[in-house]
Amino acid sequence: MTTLSSRAAATAFASLLLIGSAFAQTTPPASPAPAAKAATAEKKAAKPRTAASVECSKEANTKGLHSKDRKTFMSDCKKKGAAAK
Repeated sequence: MTTLSSRAAATAFASLLLIGSAFAQTTPPASPAPAAKAATAEKKAAKPRTAASVECSKEANTKGLHSKDRKTFMSDCKKKGAAAK
């Protein structure tokens, strides 16, 4: 009988230790404040796209460019547009 009661006591003690660690978990980090999101949106809205950028984008769409090819094309196209001015 002592074996059974000592096992029960050990199990109860181990359970208490495990339950304590479950409650000790940290809270998840807070999401960015809405003001920070608004500031990011304002930053994007504050810098409108240039006419050259829009034209280059349309041309890239026509050519069906994506990923790295599109990025390279857009960079070269904008440089040519700036040099033409």
